[in-house]
Amino acid sequence: MNLRPFAVKTCEKFVVTHIPYRGRLAPSPTGHLHLGHARTFWIAAERARAAGGSLILRNEDLDATRFRLDFVATMIEDLRWFGFAWQEGPDIGGPHAPYNQSERRPVYRAALEKLHAARLIFPCTRSRRDVLEAASAPHEGGGENDEPVYPAQFRPPADAPLPPLGEKISVNWRLRVPDGEEVSFIDARLGPQRAVAGRDFGDFLVWRKDDVPSYQLACAVDDATMGMTEVVRGADLVTSTFRQLLVYGALGLTPPAFYHAELMNDESGVRLAKRHDALSLRTLRAQGVTPAEIIRKFK
Repeated sequence: MNLRPFAVKTCEKFVVTHIPYRGRLAPSPTGHLHLGHARTFWIAAERARAAGGSLILRNEDLDATRFRLDFVATMIEDLRWFGFAWQEGPDIGGPHAPYNQSERRPVYRAALEKLHAARLIFPCTRSRRDVLEAASAPHEGGGENDEPVYPAQFRPPADAPLPPLGEKISVNWRLRVPDGEEVSFIDARLGPQRAVAGRDFGDFLVWRKDDVPSYQLACAVDDATMGMTEVVRGADLVTSTFRQLLVYGALGLTPPAFYHAELMNDESGVRLAKRHDALSLRTLRAQGVTPAEIIRKFK
């Protein structure tokens, strides 16, 4: 699968092209931003700046169980305090509005209907526990968006009757991955990346039974329709990238290039998460730490 090249100078390499660079910051308002977010976003901003391109802010607020409105305000405030500037976003608008995922449901629904018409998805009534307990379902490693490999015996036959989606969705829908097909991309930091569908990752959720699009579908659709040329995110999301490449292909969308940044750990070696309040930008700011002091630790 060929990815679009892009123009950028980084501490690691030069890549040359004539396509205007478009990068993004895509935080989720489910907690306060921490140092790990700051470094990944700083890398994204630096790559956009070096390429003379644009930086877009997208508010990934689909997770209704953890989303809090006050986190949106503090998220934007913390990003501004750190020195980030974006040319499009939920607070300033732009040609690809809306920039809140919660307002983009019609775009995701249209994508789901296209997948359904192509018979590339199937309804799934199995619980996460069913999948986890299946003897033939090895566990994928990595990030919070990883899923266990979906067992082949749970998948309906390809020619099985496909029920309609319905106006309100009350069952999980999964994308049927092409078993045995290699999915690959060249990461700007990690180099060539390869995975085999059906072995390294399985059929994955594109729409949840609570009638909400999955991260994999929403992220891929947004990055394509908003014209991103490169996605910078944490290395824990490499497996998500393989899945999203299948979404791009299934929908006939052009994927961006990718840069998976190294993750940050705390002093005990545990990967930073939003529960690390002591290392949140809000806490560090209250302690008098400046953005310049933080950035010096990134270089």
